[in-house]
Amino acid sequence: MRIGRGDLVAGVTAAFVLIPQSLAYAQLAGMPPARGLYVAALAPIAAAFFASSPYLGTGPTAITSLLTLGALTAIAAPGSFDYVALAGLLALLVGTMRILLGAFHAGTIVYLLSQPVITGFMTGAAAVIVASQIPDLLYATGSAANPFVAAWNALMQPGSWHLQSLFVGMATVVVVLAGKRIHRLFPGILLAVVGATLYGALGGYTGHTVGEIGGSFPRLSLDLPWASIPLLLIPAMVIAVVGFSEPAAIARHYAAIDRQRWNPNREFVSQGVANLAAAIGGGFPVGGSFTRSAVVHDAGATTRLAGGITGLVVLVMLPFMDLLSSLPVPALAAGVIVAVREMLSLRPFREYWSYARLQFLVAGGTLVATVSFAPHVERGVLVGVALATAAHLLRELRLSIPSWVSDNGTLHLAPKGVLYFASSPGLERTFTELLVAHPDSRKLVIHLDGLGRVDLTGALALRGLLEDARAAGLETTVKDIPPQARKIITRVVLDGDR
Repeated sequence: MRIGRGDLVAGVTAAFVLIPQSLAYAQLAGMPPARGLYVAALAPIAAAFFASSPYLGTGPTAITSLLTLGALTAIAAPGSFDYVALAGLLALLVGTMRILLGAFHAGTIVYLLSQPVITGFMTGAAAVIVASQIPDLLYATGSAANPFVAAWNALMQPGSWHLQSLFVGMATVVVVLAGKRIHRLFPGILLAVVGATLYGALGGYTGHTVGEIGGSFPRLSLDLPWASIPLLLIPAMVIAVVGFSEPAAIARHYAAIDRQRWNPNREFVSQGVANLAAAIGGGFPVGGSFTRSAVVHDAGATTRLAGGITGLVVLVMLPFMDLLSSLPVPALAAGVIVAVREMLSLRPFREYWSYARLQFLVAGGTLVATVSFAPHVERGVLVGVALATAAHLLRELRLSIPSWVSDNGTLHLAPKGVLYFASSPGLERTFTELLVAHPDSRKLVIHLDGLGRVDLTGALALRGLLEDARAAGLETTVKDIPPQARKIITRVVLDGDR
């Protein structure tokens, strides 16, 4: 595999986007800024050896950082030595789980999360992220565990707002958004960070800055708090699966655009290896970024080595990163808000309301749970999965059974849906009611072309219904058996009746 000119341009361009984002997402994850840079260097290099998509921008992401914060804040204080060690262990667990899922060809597990659950969680998580950045944007103390309460407290104290911080934040938003209007590859975030750093160092800025970053390379180690593994297993599984939905969506999107294949199992392995690298380098869990992936794609990358180049550029620049010690924190907060703004959309919810009210409730319930449990947003995912499962069972319980009586007195039943153990009582109940209403009928015809799946209990219930009908003196006929149910209907109902 050769490195092309497009790979070099894409890799370097993405690196200059990744550096400020890694500082911002480290802060969001409750980690020291240097740890974000370590992850930004090591994770893309590791992922490049196994990635299926040539465009996937691996590294720190807003959603994964928020999930990390939610998983660890109940165990240790953000930024503390114990917290940093736990973050490394969490990344190791996430990486191990993803590698196992990929190795056992379980990449399709990401599809088990329904779209309404993902939409509700992503929207709620984006709202939590924005709220969490408000105090830093204003350099005001929110003093509350819930980000929305902290944001509200900060907003309700305008007298404590730091105007220089607010100016830096607003200027960052303007530069980044204006850069996107100029050209999709315009390095707006880099320009904003450089300008904010110069202002922090030379402009008399008195607010909160990033502080000393340290110009050292990451120290590779597996000195982790292994005894805490039981505490992190569930959060690690949530991050491993939910955090993969973003890189999976990115890979599918660009594979469709370029009419290329992509392999979810291989992508699981690449993301798993990236997390292992992050863990060994003292970092935190990583994922795939839409923003950086778009940069890599638009810059003309042709191979997965573009991601490796991104990591190498960051690695080479690590000794010089202390130059950003004067960077005002509000610039990073503003950068995070801009990065997640597109996730704050109500359009999917309007579509769910129009298409399927039950799925609207699943999405809305997931969003509310994600926001309510903040910063422990992983619990919102669990609530969403429970709601989606309940919605599925509720829908499957409702077996639609149109019935009618023809001119010659023949009873007709035409069940539609899935005939399984939970829905079969409805078929029996409908038949009984129809028989009571038409006691003189002498023939029953059951049309099965509207059925999807039929399980053993459903087939046995159908056979029992036919036996009861014949015992009541009716001649029975089964018609229009669907192909997918022909085997079990033939064995259990038709052959079993003989």
